[in-house]
Amino acid sequence: MSDHQVAAPVDESSGAGGTTPGGRRSKWATVAALVGSRPVRWGFVAVTVGLGGYAVAREWPHVRSALADLGFWPVAGAMVSVLVALFATMEVWRRLLASLGSPLPVRVAARIMFIGQLGKYLPGSIWPVLAQMELGNTYQVPRHRSASASVLTMLLSLLTGLLTALLALPFVGGSAPYLWALLAAPVLLILLHPRVLNLVLGRLLRLAKRPPLEKPLTGRAVTVALAWAFASWIFYGLQIWLLATRLGAPDGKAALLAVGGFAFAWSVGFLVIFAPAGAGVRDVLLVATLGPVLGVGAATAVALVSRVLLTAGDLLTAALAAGFTRRAGAPVPKKPQA
Repeated sequence: MSDHQVAAPVDESSGAGGTTPGGRRSKWATVAALVGSRPVRWGFVAVTVGLGGYAVAREWPHVRSALADLGFWPVAGAMVSVLVALFATMEVWRRLLASLGSPLPVRVAARIMFIGQLGKYLPGSIWPVLAQMELGNTYQVPRHRSASASVLTMLLSLLTGLLTALLALPFVGGSAPYLWALLAAPVLLILLHPRVLNLVLGRLLRLAKRPPLEKPLTGRAVTVALAWAFASWIFYGLQIWLLATRLGAPDGKAALLAVGGFAFAWSVGFLVIFAPAGAGVRDVLLVATLGPVLGVGAATAVALVSRVLLTAGDLLTAALAAGFTRRAGAPVPKKPQA
């Protein structure tokens, strides 16, 4: 895709895009350009990988012992949980896309979603959206509609992830100091209302100079998408719970800790846009969450295994989706839609 397809022209005379009437770049535009630059992004990745490697090396005797204690069946169960969670996320995207006017069979939606999401391993959150736009266009899904569904899926995943964490973590062990976090729950619930979602997405599309929604999201479509989104967090949490309880975490406390802790770690990692797939950030937060009940060594082992399982899940779902759609036959070529 060429640059003009994803970026709007800048009117330097009006100060848009970070320039002043005199032609000088604003401080904010300079900072944004610096943070978004490739050296900063990959520098961040190098630092987080280095620090993570040091932390693993320091705790390696405990990590190695924990990895040996996990066994095959807990890891296999965690892998199945990851695959179910990925399928649930795909259903969020498919249901939203259908509501926007492009219903797709599960097999086709899986191909677009799972292959396109491999772009998240590049720094920046825009690559999965671009990939899904191009893959969707092959199946006669207009690019702007596919982009809207992808952005909405990210937004719903982020909001439901934060809400899941807020509803789970304050009650871990009856710890009262975290109850203040529940005050943010009503705000998140308001943001999940269809009218608010339509308003937010409309504003984002205007800022991106993209076409507006052809029709607003319905309450039914949002409700179904939210159900799938919350289901994804439950199964992601089940993955962590299976690993953590195998290493000695108490069953009841570990359930809330696994679901809420993973949702919070993923949400923060997602917001750090220059970390590919939340690299480093999510793992550190997960270790910090599980550390008090497992110890740092065992918590690090859980985070490492989880990272491997999530990456394997992304690759496996993409391969399966590509294989199934190829076996079913390629789509009939039509005129690409803008």
